Amino acid sequence: MNLAWVSANWPRIWDLTVQHALIALVPVVLSLVIAVPIGWASHRSRLARRTLLPFSSILYAVPSLPLFVLLPVILGTRILDPVNVVVALTVYGVALLVRTAADAFDTVGLATRDDALAHGHSPGQVFWRVALPLAGPALLAGLRVVSASTLSLVSVGALIGVPSLGYFFTDGYRRAFPTEIWVGIIGTVVLAAVFDLVLVAIGRVLLPWVRATDRTRA
Repeated sequence: MNLAWVSANWPRIWDLTVQHALIALVPVVLSLVIAVPIGWASHRSRLARRTLLPFSSILYAVPSLPLFVLLPVILGTRILDPVNVVVALTVYGVALLVRTAADAFDTVGLATRDDALAHGHSPGQVFWRVALPLAGPALLAGLRVVSASTLSLVSVGALIGVPSLGYFFTDGYRRAFPTEIWVGIIGTVVLAAVFDLVLVAIGRVLLPWVRATDRTRA
């Protein structure tokens, strides 16, 4: 590791780290927003489950680089537009999280929902006040997986010129300069760890009953 090179290029490293994080953040948030209602629909409807879950598996199997190249044709964007990467990563995130969301809602017992309805809750209130909170821990676990996957895939965008830490992979390989490659690897791992810690912290704030349950079991 050439620390002198790292020090001399630190502004560039920081700039690409920030861009990498911003590009990854949007798909992670959108994946949750889109996957939760699809997962709820899959949980509620056998037809939706048989249709949406296999389709999501097919989407996740699509190679990322061809999708990055194809999206400008579909969206009418420039090949170097970061929007292409954001849309592609959102597709992958939703595909990965939909099954988790459906399974998370499956863990909420029918008797629990019926009790909520019997106490005067509307179907919408049952979702927001009962099903979603109880499914929260499983959804959070799935979102952490999506976060790690998304941060890794952002680097692939460097192959089509989208700025990210992946630049150090491609440039380091082209120049046979391992320091650049290690900067890209370490930067991506650190970002993944930071994202994961933030998600865990958010979970502790939004799902306080999980901590209380864990303490009771202990």
